[in-house]
Amino acid sequence: MSRLIFRPYRPSDAVAVSQLFREVYGDLYAQPDVYLPNMISQHNAEGRWQSILAVDDARVLGHAALCRDSLLNTAELALSVVHPAAQGQSIATRLGREILTQSGALGLKSISIKQVTHHPYTQRMAGKIGFHSTGLIPDFVPSPFAEPLPETMVMGCHLIDGHMRPLPDIPWPTSCRTFMQHLCSVFGTQQDKASRPAMPLQITQQHHRFDIVIQRLNKRLLEQISQLPGHWLISARLELSRHFARDMHSFSALGFAFTGLMPTPGDNGWFALFHRGAQSRSLNLHCAHMQRLHDDLQQNANATRTHRYVDALIGSRSAA
Repeated sequence: MSRLIFRPYRPSDAVAVSQLFREVYGDLYAQPDVYLPNMISQHNAEGRWQSILAVDDARVLGHAALCRDSLLNTAELALSVVHPAAQGQSIATRLGREILTQSGALGLKSISIKQVTHHPYTQRMAGKIGFHSTGLIPDFVPSPFAEPLPETMVMGCHLIDGHMRPLPDIPWPTSCRTFMQHLCSVFGTQQDKASRPAMPLQITQQHHRFDIVIQRLNKRLLEQISQLPGHWLISARLELSRHFARDMHSFSALGFAFTGLMPTPGDNGWFALFHRGAQSRSLNLHCAHMQRLHDDLQQNANATRTHRYVDALIGSRSAA
């Protein structure tokens, strides 16, 4: 058997890396850059990607990258792929460890990861190398596994060299207290900072879903969100603050379910995640906290669909 080597990306690897993604995912991978070898080389040359490869004497068998946004100094472990002929050798885990080893020298305090839920392997790998699951991103991207439903992701975060990414030290609502106290034990707590740089309100469409980014929730904005089309699938990211209990209650009244946390851009801070309109599905997740969030989300979505059906039925009878 050929000896397996883990090494940094070289410009001459671009075509082989692109071919690896094609062999594993066909033309269904959600990140189109991997289908253009020139883009792979460009990202690595500019430092946006720092790719690590698993190679033997004949070919590239595995790839993972530390993906960075230089303007925000954030980083994500992503683009992990292993050739089917090389599975069962812990290649993804070894690639992830190599990347995390490099991260501390880059001045980063934490690394994020999005774990697929179509299978358990990414979730298991993330747990093995020190990631903690923090939240669900339902119906995130079209599935690369030729599935009819979009892929739901589990967000994970790994702290570098003992750094903290504290949550606000506040009382948590009963419905999520166990989960939030767990995250506090992992990431630490601090007194909430009342003033932060202004974050612009954002709304974008991602495939079939609408994403809203909010720094502070107020009555006027809540009224505007309540008037958005009822059939829209909406993911809201709201900066976590001492107002969390009130914000959670307000979003719940609009039919949103709480799906956990994800890091904000930069070295510190968190978004609270809320979702409305999740598609019906069954998932068996590696983390018990993520399983509970998923089950609560499905229960919420089913209740919303039932409510809309009853309203439509009443409306049709009234019209008759």
